[in-house]
Amino acid sequence: MNAYVSSVIANVKEKHAHEPEFVQTIEEVLTSLEPVIAQHPEFEKVDLLGRMVEPDRLFKFRVVWEDDNGQHHTNTGYRCQFNGAIGPYKGGIRFHPTVTESVIKFLGFEQTFKNSLTGLPIGGGKGGSDFDPRGKSDAEIMRFCQSYMTALYRYIGPDTDVPAGDIGVGAREIGFLYGQYRRLKGTFENGVLTGKGLSYGGSLIRPEATGFGAVYYLLNVLRDADLRIADQKIAVSGFGNVAWGICKKVAELGGKVVAISGPDGYCYDPDGIVTDEKLAYMLEMRESGRDRVQDYADKFGVEFVAGKKPWADVDYDIAMPAAYQNEIGMEEAEAMAAKGLKYYIEVANMPTTNEALEYLMEKCEVVAPSKAVNAGGVATSALEMSQNSERLVWSEEEVDAQLVKIMDTIYRLSVEAAEEYGLGYNLVAGANIAGFKRVAEAMMAQGVI
Repeated sequence: MNAYVSSVIANVKEKHAHEPEFVQTIEEVLTSLEPVIAQHPEFEKVDLLGRMVEPDRLFKFRVVWEDDNGQHHTNTGYRCQFNGAIGPYKGGIRFHPTVTESVIKFLGFEQTFKNSLTGLPIGGGKGGSDFDPRGKSDAEIMRFCQSYMTALYRYIGPDTDVPAGDIGVGAREIGFLYGQYRRLKGTFENGVLTGKGLSYGGSLIRPEATGFGAVYYLLNVLRDADLRIADQKIAVSGFGNVAWGICKKVAELGGKVVAISGPDGYCYDPDGIVTDEKLAYMLEMRESGRDRVQDYADKFGVEFVAGKKPWADVDYDIAMPAAYQNEIGMEEAEAMAAKGLKYYIEVANMPTTNEALEYLMEKCEVVAPSKAVNAGGVATSALEMSQNSERLVWSEEEVDAQLVKIMDTIYRLSVEAAEEYGLGYNLVAGANIAGFKRVAEAMMAQGVI
């Protein structure tokens, strides 16, 4: 391994040993950048990698909120403004008990590369809290969001940092967050958040965008393999907005998603989630707050398997993990390989451990990384920012056409970057290299800051 790359990775492992998710993503990305660094000794002279793996700034704050019984609770809030070399920081806010500083930092780092791949002028950031919205009333969630935004509002803005939704943060939470921001600032800066409702500056197809974008990326993979999506059976983990978007677009294109999963287990529907009734019920499940995928099986009379994911058992051609980080370890990867899986398409942020990813890259014909595959969500968020700045609302067709174009470009750039450095058809390395090059050029041009 290149000595400079090796030294930066070693330093990160030593300095951030208590942040496993952050260390994992740094090691995966920097290892794939080795051929680029070897050709650019000027990067080592200014310690470009050492600068790139540290966030510009990280805010950590307490969030105190009152429940419906008058009891006060204290959670920890975060906002990581990781890299703003190519534009204002952009990335979601996640409300989930698993949120830690390590998780927020790894997501911010990944977001930097993902946003770069879109070709749009947006830097990388991420935020969130260990607050769990499940089981909370609307009033409790509103009070939490207001407290969170009261701590954050000074540090964000349309040209500074533009948060969006993520796990646990949907249209309801974005509305509460924006309402408090507007109250505190006294101005209608709706460009400060994306994922908003249509009545106050949101964009059409934003809820579907990540899932749609993942399918548009997959279409490029299948096209190069001379395959049709209509002939494919797809297994997906998760059943939220992203999984719903995948199911909806796959159904429109004639394919079928045959499995979805949740924290309670998985459902297998060999007929596919292809009807309007089934797709609409996925939204009902998400909005119910019950967090139970078994409800789908009960509704439509299909198989439900408790406590498991679908990878080892069901009949599928393409795996699209779309739930959460590190859900695919060696056990799951070996089960996929044993089934002869050829197409592994990451959708969730870093759903695969480094060991499992390397294994699947050896066993599968195609492995596509999440930073490329799930970039449709942030791309559409950036399109929402453009609409806000122009005081316009684009049609669904206009937004979707832009999304198709962006995902096609991300795929092409990833393929070309891997080929340029003699790595063949390596979409993982190609995405890392293509995302890195744009950020690196901007950092070099702006001097050592």
